[in-house]
Amino acid sequence: MQKYTYEALADITSTAPQAILNEGLQPVLSLRRVYSNRLKKLLDGYFDHRYFLKYEVLNLDGSCLFEVKKIFRRGKVWFEGKDHATGEKYIINYENWRIGVPELFITHKNFKMKIDKEMETWSNFLVGEQVVARWLAVYDEEQNRFHITLELSEQAPIQNVAFYIAIAQATLFIGV
Repeated sequence: MQKYTYEALADITSTAPQAILNEGLQPVLSLRRVYSNRLKKLLDGYFDHRYFLKYEVLNLDGSCLFEVKKIFRRGKVWFEGKDHATGEKYIINYENWRIGVPELFITHKNFKMKIDKEMETWSNFLVGEQVVARWLAVYDEEQNRFHITLELSEQAPIQNVAFYIAIAQATLFIGV
């Protein structure tokens, strides 16, 4: 299993990039919150900083590898993920919310992945019943930040760590 760690500021208004470290504690990627323009950033302040932003995972040269943004259309809300290297798009949304406990899924033409989101223990990315990745966000009240660990299995249908980090970050901070 590949292992990555990073710290995410709990200050939801911050757009400062955060370094993502590999197992050797070397920076390999970075993560940032992005607004496409100042008006959206200003409006988002009125809506609890959870609507008009997107999360980007960047290469060390600053190019965007993967992004996740929240979409609103016709009274429905979901996330859309985009892999900038392949152009592939992914839909992330809750299913079964009308009949009980909602379940969070990532839908793609080749697979359907479930996210068992937990707030105090490991959250799992599942294909069928198999855990293909998992992440843990531990809040540090003193530093007002989350210490986050992501583990990625060799059996995961997507081996792009940026995919998992962007989706985990969006579900942690902006939810649906």
